[in-house]
Amino acid sequence: MAPTDHRLLAAWAADCSARVLPMFEVERPGDSRPADAVAAARAWATGQCSMAQARAAAVAAHAAAREVQGSATLAARACGHAAATAHMADHELGAAFYALQAMAYASASSDDLDAERAWQLRSLPQPVTDLVRSDMHLRAKKFRGVFEGA
Repeated sequence: MAPTDHRLLAAWAADCSARVLPMFEVERPGDSRPADAVAAARAWATGQCSMAQARAAAVAAHAAAREVQGSATLAARACGHAAATAHMADHELGAAFYALQAMAYASASSDDLDAERAWQLRSLPQPVTDLVRSDMHLRAKKFRGVFEGA
């Protein structure tokens, strides 16, 4: 994978997780660890943050996830995976998956989940669209079919 593709994946993962970040912030308004992870993913994607810094932000977001429940946990995990994408590109699907799980937990409407999934797919940067869609199909079982139809 080209380094530019890796950075595009981190930026997309940050975008996916940022959409559910408020679910965590409502529960823990003074805890910036998931937001810091999103910022680190974006900074790494633009070359303004080291992989080690992004990884540390990912670890901190996952620690925050263990301190809450429900959609707040899932949102924090999405943010952690976004930052972890700097370390390993395949964490991008973790960010998208946990964002969808947070939406599913918070909403009784399958339309909301379908709309979020559609947004994620529309938002994929063109150079990595085929790569991500292929990864979604290859890892469908791990992600419990949440990406079906991608």
